[in-house]
Amino acid sequence: MGRADARRAQQRGARRAAKSGGIRRLFTWRKMLGTFFGFCLLIMGAFVALYLYVDIPKANALAERQSNVYQYSDGTVLTRTGDGVNRQIVDLAEVPKEVQHTFVAAENKTFYKDQGVDLKGTARGILNTLSGKGKQGGSTITQQYVKNYYLTQDPTVSRKLKELVISLKVDQKKDKNYILAGYINTAYYGRGASGIQAAAQAYYGVDAKDLNVSQGAYLAALLQAPSQYDWAVATPTGRRLVKERWAYTLDNMVEMHWLDKAQRDTLKFPVPDKPKPARGMEGQTGYLVEAANKELDKQGITGDMRQAGGWTFTLNIDKKRQKQLEASVDRQLESKLDRKGNKVDATVQAGATSVDPKTGAVVALYGGVDYVKHYFSNATRRDYQPASTFKPLVLASALENEAKTQDGDLIGVNTRYDGTSKRPVVGSDTPFAPENEDNRSYGDVTVQTAMNKSINSVFAQMVVDVGPPAVKETALALGVPDQNFPARPAITLGTMNASTWDMAGAYATLDNHGRKVTPFIVKSAKHRDRTVDPVKGIGNQVISRKSADTVTSVLRGVVDSGSGQAANTSAYEAAGKTGTSENNKSALFAGYTPELTTVVALFGESTKEGGGQVSLTGTANAGRANGGGFPAQIWADYTLGALGGGSSAQFDLQDVERGEVTVPASPSTSPSTSESADPSPSESSDLPSQSPIETPSDSASQSPIETPSESPVLPSESPVLPGGGGNSGRPGNNNSLNQ
Repeated sequence: MGRADARRAQQRGARRAAKSGGIRRLFTWRKMLGTFFGFCLLIMGAFVALYLYVDIPKANALAERQSNVYQYSDGTVLTRTGDGVNRQIVDLAEVPKEVQHTFVAAENKTFYKDQGVDLKGTARGILNTLSGKGKQGGSTITQQYVKNYYLTQDPTVSRKLKELVISLKVDQKKDKNYILAGYINTAYYGRGASGIQAAAQAYYGVDAKDLNVSQGAYLAALLQAPSQYDWAVATPTGRRLVKERWAYTLDNMVEMHWLDKAQRDTLKFPVPDKPKPARGMEGQTGYLVEAANKELDKQGITGDMRQAGGWTFTLNIDKKRQKQLEASVDRQLESKLDRKGNKVDATVQAGATSVDPKTGAVVALYGGVDYVKHYFSNATRRDYQPASTFKPLVLASALENEAKTQDGDLIGVNTRYDGTSKRPVVGSDTPFAPENEDNRSYGDVTVQTAMNKSINSVFAQMVVDVGPPAVKETALALGVPDQNFPARPAITLGTMNASTWDMAGAYATLDNHGRKVTPFIVKSAKHRDRTVDPVKGIGNQVISRKSADTVTSVLRGVVDSGSGQAANTSAYEAAGKTGTSENNKSALFAGYTPELTTVVALFGESTKEGGGQVSLTGTANAGRANGGGFPAQIWADYTLGALGGGSSAQFDLQDVERGEVTVPASPSTSPSTSESADPSPSESSDLPSQSPIETPSDSASQSPIETPSESPVLPSESPVLPGGGGNSGRPGNNNSLNQ
């Protein structure tokens, strides 16, 4: 090597040494340590800034959303509603202490002592998020609560940092019980259940307050992997893992002195119940919920309030009686219909309301074949007429007003009237001459017989004797709605609109000796922040006990010997009235025992788009579907079952008004040859139980509704004879009306 080459090599070595020395000077331990602490200070400063910047936010919408629970009167669940979120928040005090401890033992043994965060676990979670490994365990109960309640489940670094800060703040501001309650109420347990109450119901069919420590340990174990650890669908590996985690939880409880070792050794794995289909609005459920919601609206619990969730609505519906009513409709009606092969059968709609007359509680309701198939409730609809079930209210008004006949007789059970068909009413500015069923004339009859046979001409005259406005006033007081209700003589035929719910209230008031009964379905409405008082079912005396008891006495005769004999059994004492509207578009039986008031109705509803009322004649190929047929049969079947096979209770009737009787020497109108005598109730017992006693002619031309354009106008020369309320008057136009 030459001298020049050596010099160049020496220069290169010098440059390398200088460069190496420069790097060593740059990365001295002192400088590196300073940089590290500077970085730490930067991180700490950033964290302090983040801590100051991030406040505890409002709860996310999903965390606060709860289901509403609708229960039967005995507390068993009817259904849950609320945007698919099956959650019902419960106070921690309602959860057994040992069950609370299972969650701490499974998730965070240091929960009661830590500051709400696990820095190591959080750092691991951030690193895994940055590296794309997704979620990672290690969070405290406080952090999991914050994630569920305040944030989202998004696996992002920003969310993880916010979780850390908010957890520290929550731990400082809230006590541990508050945090634990929030955690177990917001966690997702699988099977669509959010929160411990819904989970307890979904897996063990009990409320959270009734969980035992073994069941609690399983629910706590579920939270690690709800879908994988659900025993019903878990693989063999999943079952093994959840049993191991269940055991781990209990062992930790022993370690923490929350569970005795001897007790731990006796515990067996609590295999959960099989999943049940989610309860929806099918069958009668939707009708019950709809009726409850309408009542809640009136009570001030609006749809928006219910939408927020968290309510527990306990209904008055008696689970056994509800099932009995559904079964009775199936047995006595649906099993006899051919809905696919018979056009008339396809139009038949049944509805019913059953009320406890001592409280007003609606104990059973039938709204239709299925809420998801027929949304319009037949129990509460008011687009049909109550027909002759209104006649007892006419009598109640006559008694209450101490009305007298045109002859001056005080109206009572034995007061006599002219039962001639098409007999014009006397004493009214509105001409009216209704036709009796099949145009039968009955001659001189008592009020009792007139009610048994539902004689239109008698009660048309009685309305006039009382005064239509007075009759309407009594009916409204009893609970009939003021809907299509003109104060005219034709109201005797029930030409207004009223539902089975309405008529059940009116008849329950009669059953309750004249003290007002308002049917109500919601027993209680409770929320964590509010409780609402239910409807007051029993009100003031709206008619006297004497008036109410006299009507009951008369209606007993209808069941014993009249058109309601299909409701008669020896298993209970009953009173009731049949009703069939114009052209057989509706048919009803309204009846009661001393313990139960029930109204059953059939409605003819067109299957064509837009609906519309049609005749029930031909239902089940049985001719007229009158109130003494299917409705009375359903009523009897239901009442027998609802009373547990019968009852010895008797009506306590006091001071029944017998009325006064004037027998004229020569009636102005002769009775028909077939019905000239006034049969007593016992003499009428040969009436067939399913005969259309009070069903009108099917001829539309013979059955006009009384309207100004259709009312028959009597010729000006037609005399109005004195004493017509008893036996006077002359036949008018053919005017067959509702029976």
